[in-house]
Parts: sequence; C-alpha cells; structure tokens
Amino acid sequence: MIMSEEAKIGFFEKYLTVWVLLCIAAGIGVGYISGDSISVLSDWNISTVNVPVSILVWLMIYPMMVQIDFSSLKYVSRNWKGLGLTVIVNWLIKPFTMALFAYVFFYKLYQAWLTPEDAEQYLAGAILLGAAPCTAMVFVWSYLTKGDANYTLVQVSVNDLILLVAFVPIVGLLFSWFDISFLNGQGEVIGIPYKTLVTSVIVFVVIPLVAGYITNRVLIKSKGQDWFENQFLRRLKPISIAALLLTLVLIFAFQGQTIIDKPVAILLIAIPLTLQTYFIFFLSWFTGKILNLKHNICAPSAMIGASNFFELAVAVAISIFGLDSGASLATVVGVLIEVPVMLSLVSLANKWRY
Repeated sequence: MIMSEEAKIGFFEKYLTVWVLLCIAAGIGVGYISGDSISVLSDWNISTVNVPVSILVWLMIYPMMVQIDFSSLKYVSRNWKGLGLTVIVNWLIKPFTMALFAYVFFYKLYQAWLTPEDAEQYLAGAILLGAAPCTAMVFVWSYLTKGDANYTLVQVSVNDLILLVAFVPIVGLLFSWFDISFLNGQGEVIGIPYKTLVTSVIVFVVIPLVAGYITNRVLIKSKGQDWFENQFLRRLKPISIAALLLTLVLIFAFQGQTIIDKPVAILLIAIPLTLQTYFIFFLSWFTGKILNLKHNICAPSAMIGASNFFELAVAVAISIFGLDSGASLATVVGVLIEVPVMLSLVSLANKWRY
C-alpha cells in the first residue's frame, strides 16, 4: 500500500469510538425489541462459525488484505533492526503482557466485582486481542506520525505471514496456562477447541489474504496503481466500515441485557486494555531509541504492537464463546478504546519526534 500525499485519518476512523457507542445503544435497542427472535441469527452456524457474523467480519477484513503487496518483502533486509523490534514485541512479549495485565485486574483487583466466570471470559477476550497485533490501521498511525510508508508495508506483510502460523499456538498456550474453560453444545467441559481456532484463522485470515492478494495483483496490472488506490479502494472502504458497525450492533443486540445489568463492565475491561496499550507503545518506543532507530521507523514499529487486529479477535471470540459471551464483549471494548488511545499515542510520538 502506497500512502498518497493527501492521506489522512478518515472521518469514520477518527470518530470510531462515537460510532461504537451509537452501535451499543442501537444493539441494545434491537435486542430489546426483537426479544428471543434474534436467537435465529445466533444459532445460524456452519460447524463452529456463525454465518451472519462471518460474512460481516470477512467484509471488514478483505478491504484490509487487498492493500497488502507481498512483493515488498524483497526489501525486508532494509531497516532490519526496526523489523526485528516489531517481531519480538508483537509475538514474544505483547500476548503475554496482555494476559498478565488482564489476569491481575480481572482475577485479583476486580475480585470483589466480578464472578469467576466473568473474569475468565474477559481474560479470554483479552488474550485473543493480545495475540492479534494490528494489520491495517497501522498504515493510518504510521502516516500520522510521518512514518516510512514502505517500511510500514514491509512490517505489516511480515506480521500477516507470522500471524498465519503463530496466532493459534500462542492463543492455545495462554488458554492452557490460565485454564480457560470451554463448553460443548451439551454444556460439558471440553479441551481447547483448536479446530475452531484453526478454522477461524483460515476463514478470517487465509481466505481474505489470498483473495486480497489476487485482487491487488490483477487490478493493478489491468487498471494501474492510480485507479486501484483512488477508485477501487475508495469504493471498498465504506463496505468495511458498514460491516464493522453492523457486527457491533449484532453483538450488542445479544449483549444488551448484560450491559444493562452490569454497566460498569465496559469500564472494568477498558482499564487493563488501555494500560497494556500504553505499556507496549512505551516499551517499543524507548527500545527503538536505544537502537538508534530514526523516527520514521521507530514510530510505526511502536504503533503496530500497541494497536490490535480487533476484527480477528472479535470473530474468533464469537466463534469459540458465542455472541453473548464475556469474551466477545471484551474484544468489542478493544474496538471502543482503539482510536482515542492510539490518537493520544500519535500525539506523543509527534511531540517526541525531536
């Protein structure tokens, strides 16, 4: 993806938190009006994958993947220190610190306010977020901090390839460490649903990644780079935004009663997720300075770890735990805090540029 000179954070991205809050209200209203009839959608599954949500999440993810150009990997040796920092933080540190923050807050500090079942569900959602570092929005954060666009493309491409092989084992390992419980259709406790995890990665990463790459190559070859960026991607973008918002409405249609009964739950979940985001940014930023990385490399290196691939986390949480689960709610809170927290980090990075 080549950032244009006029590129800037879009209207919908800038106010994403506002749209999420509106979706919460709309979802609760839909759930209240629909009553039990909305369960028709939640029960529409193929294997372990919910069909309506899968379609919407796929429409969210495909427009991101179509921007990735894996031919950029030939430049992987350039700025290798920044790329090494990104890989180490994203895959060897971030998933584990996220799980640690979540465990301390949900199991220890919040013990008086959360049931053990809620704590376990929120921890599971946090683990899914922590194991899915950012893929698409990092282009926006990189641009806003005057990051190197070509380097950002390389690190996102490498990140996506690692995601294909690392996401499932890391999530499985952390679920096992914290003894996360899983139930089958009869309410019986079963082992970690690796089949569901693998299916989710195939459906929500592999298929849109392959489809996006083929689309990218074919359209650029036939129509040209300018048409692809200024015509095709512009038309595709509203589809992704609409799919995200509809997914959130659907989730909160099932979460509505939980939120009404426990309105403080969103705040309790948001606190450790926010602290984790700042921790990872500071860790990456100051390590980058120790490594003498230039600002245009250090900034996107810090941003990609701090941000999350929340679309994947939401999809996997729904596939494993269900639309009305605490795990799904925790991943949606990740969407809620994403933009305001990341914009504050953009401001810090620009302030510290010199």
